[in-house]
Amino acid sequence: MNLLEIQRRMAEDVRRPLTPDFEMQQETESGASTKELAASYIAPNALLTSFERLEIYNRQYWFRLIDAVSDDFPALNAMLGAKRFNSLVPAYIRENPSTSWTLRDLSSKLPEWLTRHPEFTGKRHLLAIDIARLEWAYVEAYDRKKIAPLGAEDIQELGPDARIALQPHIQLLELRYPVDELVMAVHRAAPETDIVSNAAMAKKQRNRIPLPPMRRTPIFLAVHRFDDQVYYRRVECEAYRMLSALRNGSSISDAIEIAFSGSDFAEAHLAMKVQEYFTHAAQLGWFCRALELQS
Repeated sequence: MNLLEIQRRMAEDVRRPLTPDFEMQQETESGASTKELAASYIAPNALLTSFERLEIYNRQYWFRLIDAVSDDFPALNAMLGAKRFNSLVPAYIRENPSTSWTLRDLSSKLPEWLTRHPEFTGKRHLLAIDIARLEWAYVEAYDRKKIAPLGAEDIQELGPDARIALQPHIQLLELRYPVDELVMAVHRAAPETDIVSNAAMAKKQRNRIPLPPMRRTPIFLAVHRFDDQVYYRRVECEAYRMLSALRNGSSISDAIEIAFSGSDFAEAHLAMKVQEYFTHAAQLGWFCRALELQS
């Protein structure tokens, strides 16, 4: 084999999924012996065979990917337990392998992927999806950019047909469970360096974090960044609809109409609510000019 062929051979062998016991597979998909393949381009040493030397790279490649995903979903890990979670993550990665130079985006498809794989979540499937959605929203809120915000005085100068945008870092979620309580409980209970599973690498048994009981109670959340910290803010259904409509490009007047469509608010109460929603959002710097978002 020339150098390019060796590189391609090793890349394929290193990326091959591990066994359920986190060991290198004995055979390839075509039935070839991985021991023979390893011996064809890796020399043994006094301590390790060619297969064992290759297995080190194979395992470390997968452990790094597993840890990258685990880092993003500590609450999902805590809710499902180590056994289920450490079966879920490799299965997800096998279907959604890393295709980017950065591991930041590796977890991006997990919430949607989880909806199609109830076998990993059992009876708490919908709860698990809500947790995954919120934890990925945390990543997005932390990483996405912030644009110069509009102040309350700027918004007052705008007419009803004007369009304003939301900060790119704001994530709006409609959830079936109050999982913000669960996620915050996990973060409070576990040090930042101890919220990943690492079970594949070290197979450590950690004490289970006590989780608050979850009863199905729909909530609406705005996940946002303020002073480099991510916060979860519950909002009313009408505020969620209004903010979502603004994000989707509706004018101010149309967004308000969408928000309160079908509601039985008295006109005076409705005006008070609109003022409340816009005031709070402006104070938190959630609004920006639509043209700046496009630039």
